[in-house]
Amino acid sequence: MTVETDLLRRVREKLRADTAIGFDEASIVLAISDGAFLVDGEVDTVSIKRRLLRAAAAAVAPRPIIDRLHVHPAQAMADGMIGDLVRDALIDEPALADCRLRLWSKGEFELVRDALSATGAIDIRVENGVVTLDGEVSGLGRKRLAGALAWWVPGSRDVINGLGVAPPEEDNDAEITDAVRLVLEKDPFVNPDQVRVTTVNAVVTLDGAVPTPSGRDMAEQDAWYVFGVEDVVNRIEIE
Repeated sequence: MTVETDLLRRVREKLRADTAIGFDEASIVLAISDGAFLVDGEVDTVSIKRRLLRAAAAAVAPRPIIDRLHVHPAQAMADGMIGDLVRDALIDEPALADCRLRLWSKGEFELVRDALSATGAIDIRVENGVVTLDGEVSGLGRKRLAGALAWWVPGSRDVINGLGVAPPEEDNDAEITDAVRLVLEKDPFVNPDQVRVTTVNAVVTLDGAVPTPSGRDMAEQDAWYVFGVEDVVNRIEIE
């Protein structure tokens, strides 16, 4: 058995052992490519994606991870439709009203909104259901909110949040907590008054009580959508 074959075996065993991941070898490909560890395939939720990548990274360190793992979309959509919905979501968000917006279409970026006194700019590109956000915004909260809005589009398979922040801000647990609370407040299917959010070392803990299991699950997924969250501990109870 070669070193690489043994490494692949150990990673598979580690992923199978984590019941929160529900590792399905039929839909996930693990491989070693030019010294890096490749993870490819499709999973049901963003929480599974993040947990699987974190577990794989810990098992293969210090090898780099190539992330080609996507989330099964809630609804199959063409890239053009996904881009239009992300554009509309960002346009409708008051917190991003002072951002210039451009959407990649037919081989170039088209201006879709030019704020008179713009303090930020967001470029939207969609390829094979993967949404990429580039540009610059004024605050980590806005960066995180834009990413969550892109994740909420039913056809999104992944969101690459490449937005810069100017002026630069030092990230911390309080920033993450505020962002998760904001995303919960924006979600029409979650009552934020029923959920308490705390963060320690980028690990978000959700407490409280909601009426349905789906509400509990949606609150957790919202937390995972927030850029910079390392893990989510869901202690929400069902009333």
